[in-house]
Amino acid sequence: MGEKLRNGYSRMTLAVKIRYSYLILLVPIVLFMFFCFFKLLESNRDYEDIINSSVVASDFSRDFQKDFDYETYLLIVGKKSIADSELDAMLVEARQIVSELEALTDTSGNIRRLESIKKYLDSLENYKNRIEKNLQEGNAREQNLQIWESGVQSVTTLIKKNTTEYIHYEIRDIQTSYKEYHNVLLRIIRFSVVAFVGILFLIIILSYYISASITQPIRQLEKVTDQIARGDLTVRSDVYSGAEVSKLSDSFNTMIDKVNELLEQVTVEQERLQKARMELLQAQINPHFLYNTLDAIVWLAEAGEQKRVVNMVGSLSDFFRTSLSRGKDIISIKEEITHVRSYLEIQQVRYQDILKYEIDVSEEFYEYVIPKITIQPLVENALYHGIKNKRGLGMIRIEGKKEEECFVLAIEDNGIGITEERLVQVREGIENKVLTGKDMYGLYNVNERIRLNFGEKYGIFIESKYGEGTVVKVVLPCGEKNETDS
Repeated sequence: MGEKLRNGYSRMTLAVKIRYSYLILLVPIVLFMFFCFFKLLESNRDYEDIINSSVVASDFSRDFQKDFDYETYLLIVGKKSIADSELDAMLVEARQIVSELEALTDTSGNIRRLESIKKYLDSLENYKNRIEKNLQEGNAREQNLQIWESGVQSVTTLIKKNTTEYIHYEIRDIQTSYKEYHNVLLRIIRFSVVAFVGILFLIIILSYYISASITQPIRQLEKVTDQIARGDLTVRSDVYSGAEVSKLSDSFNTMIDKVNELLEQVTVEQERLQKARMELLQAQINPHFLYNTLDAIVWLAEAGEQKRVVNMVGSLSDFFRTSLSRGKDIISIKEEITHVRSYLEIQQVRYQDILKYEIDVSEEFYEYVIPKITIQPLVENALYHGIKNKRGLGMIRIEGKKEEECFVLAIEDNGIGITEERLVQVREGIENKVLTGKDMYGLYNVNERIRLNFGEKYGIFIESKYGEGTVVKVVLPCGEKNETDS
């Protein structure tokens, strides 16, 4: 019987528990109790406003960035026309949500964040108008893609960041509401003790039990929110005492699950995007290179250079064989060296007056692994942006060696080099994943593929002196073996 009463009491709402406590107290404090009850309801409304604000902001944070980025991309690539685009509707809806959030929050910091989001939405509208103008004026796909990558995606990321901070501070306000709520309850207890000395013992017991039944679930929920605020999204709330708090606990767990689902989805989408970029890079074999190579073969054949024709056709065959690599993304250093050697042999026939090369990679490193088509884009950069822009004989040297715990491939040329100002832009562009010129596509994609496969500590590092030459170092894990071919 006692167990049933306790279970029944735990399932009661906070309001019912407080009303039962009224029955224990006498008439002289009824008016005071009504006043206290009003305060409790007011605190509860503030509490619900904070929760509603957090839920609205969470839904907005979860969907807006992904949907707006994707809708803009569809417009740029021609999957949707300007008339069919939903970007205007999405901006209108976003502004309405921001207005709703302004009505729900009274925190000065969050009001400032909402003002920032408004400005970001204005920036998105400007980017949208620029993209639409480019589409109306003609084929400006590359320019629109740059606006999308460096403008739209950056701004939607900032909107999501501000929305996430908004949610964080709204949740933190729950703790403040709880403290005010607890203070009201303590005043009730003090007054009851003073007013009813005769029933002091009974009031102490009841007040302790009632307050504990109210505050304990909130404290448990508070602990969960603290862990989430520290970045731990694996926690779950298991509060079942109190109908409102139990419902809040369930909603909170649902929100955490949705946040985790969103994070996983974003991670998967980013990985897919990076892999798509890799596949695109590997598929984009420059047709001019193929045309020029075939022209050179025809020229050699007409000149009766049968041996050089055979060698050049063999190099071209090796080049494309390694480019395909049976669909593998990761190949051995040996295969990569064969690929770049074939490329250099072909280019040396075309640029025999200005190009020499040297490859110094010990066979002990041949079974280490590397993302496919890593060195060739760097060599191509050295040839077209370095050696061809400087008079005289050019030299490209590829050297492999161990440095501490890494394996390093250095691609060195004695071309025109890079100015200090441009070198700073290139380094910052690679580090911050921002393209600052067509000559950065190869460097950017090579660096991203290395980091995607091996981690952020690896990638490419550039050293250059204008007028003397450039060295690009490809830093890879030391000792990673190509088990597929071994």
